[in-house]
Amino acid sequence: MQAPPVPATDSAGAPSLHERRVHRMLLLGSGLTAVFCVGWGTFFALHGNWAIAALDLVCILLSALTFHLVQRGRVRQAARLLSGVLYGVMTFNAAYMDVPSLGVPRSAHAFLLGYGVVAVLLMRDEPPWLRHGVPLLFLCTYAVLASSNAGPQTAFMLPDSVRAPGAWINHGFVVVLVYGALWIIQTDVAQRNGQGRELERALLQGELLLYLQPQVGEDGRILGAEALLRWQHPQRGMVSPGEFIPLAERSGLMPAVGDWVLREACMRLAAWRLDARTAGLQLAVNVSASQFTQPDFVARVLARVGEAGIDPSRLKLELTESVLADDLDAVVAKMAVLKAHGIGFSLDDFGTGFSSLSYLRRLPLDQLKIDQSFVRNMLASPNDAAIAQTVVALGRTLGLQVIAEGVETDEQRSFLCEMGCEAFQGYLFSRPVPAAEFEAQVRGGCQPRAPQASAPVAGPAEGARDRRIEHT
Repeated sequence: MQAPPVPATDSAGAPSLHERRVHRMLLLGSGLTAVFCVGWGTFFALHGNWAIAALDLVCILLSALTFHLVQRGRVRQAARLLSGVLYGVMTFNAAYMDVPSLGVPRSAHAFLLGYGVVAVLLMRDEPPWLRHGVPLLFLCTYAVLASSNAGPQTAFMLPDSVRAPGAWINHGFVVVLVYGALWIIQTDVAQRNGQGRELERALLQGELLLYLQPQVGEDGRILGAEALLRWQHPQRGMVSPGEFIPLAERSGLMPAVGDWVLREACMRLAAWRLDARTAGLQLAVNVSASQFTQPDFVARVLARVGEAGIDPSRLKLELTESVLADDLDAVVAKMAVLKAHGIGFSLDDFGTGFSSLSYLRRLPLDQLKIDQSFVRNMLASPNDAAIAQTVVALGRTLGLQVIAEGVETDEQRSFLCEMGCEAFQGYLFSRPVPAAEFEAQVRGGCQPRAPQASAPVAGPAEGARDRRIEHT
């Protein structure tokens, strides 16, 4: 299932490395702006220049609003607000107040250079026109003002007696700003490299865990499970997949992590075949794009199946639409080889990517998965309900099983049953649990338990963040 566009957090709710960097940048920018404006606003108020003091007061209030937005988790809005305020204030200051003279050069424009560096990181998750446009606007405006001594004659012009000591203050603030930004970047890189080494160690020292979330039929019978990845860190406790999976992708460890999950899943299936109560279960394993595109992917899968001596039909590989984005012919060829050996395929996140009906007729699929984002809102949204109904009808027309993920209420389950959905997965039935607990449920003839409100770490929101192998 694909996570919504919200910042990733670890299991304790702490922000991820990327969000920590953005938080620090926003607090640095808004904090320095507030201190700068408090100082100058006090100075101008004491000298009776109330117009400029009022502008400083507005900037202080907007900096406080930025801080409030960051604390509320509204990072994108905070970044846009801070960038807009800083550009407007610093450009006005440099162009209309800090007009250069023969004795004292302009200095306020230096802030545009420092804040341009900060904007590169604040805008990283924005659309391209903002991601590149905002930093370039800061830097180009700085270049224009640094290359010209021109300035309009206005009532806001400051005398040289104010501008001369102000130049020292301005440049001092810019030095602090640039040094702070570089420190945040260096700290982020060091943390990321350290976590990459920790994740590599986790692979070798058995810190990764395989959790299972039951997949249930219309009659409530457990049909199988989906393999989900967890990292039990010796100091930090349970680390969210939303943090370490992107880390694995960036550090090139994703194929190794995916191969570990595949090996563990096959070993689990080998153990299941020894008990009649678990021998018929299927186990679904997510496959990331970086793992699937490895030249030896097919050979690795077949090797894991052969080593465990399992029935290949009990293994199901879940592909997200991102896997299909590059070379569809190569994808189909790999799937065909594995399908010929009996391995099944499910298309995850259906309808959330570059969905095209043309590839469905080419892919040797066994199952379509209704994405949890449609399931979550379908009772209130006719559009989401129509999409879910269309996926069910399409799957049945193509002879594919349809499973809905993210089912959290009896009403959702009943609505899906009326549509003709055949299988379900979600917190209504069970949160992801350790493999031993899942097996005890099946062998004891018990249905999976619904999660308790007091249970640690997980909750319905985790279902949206539980991004497994590619997104876990």
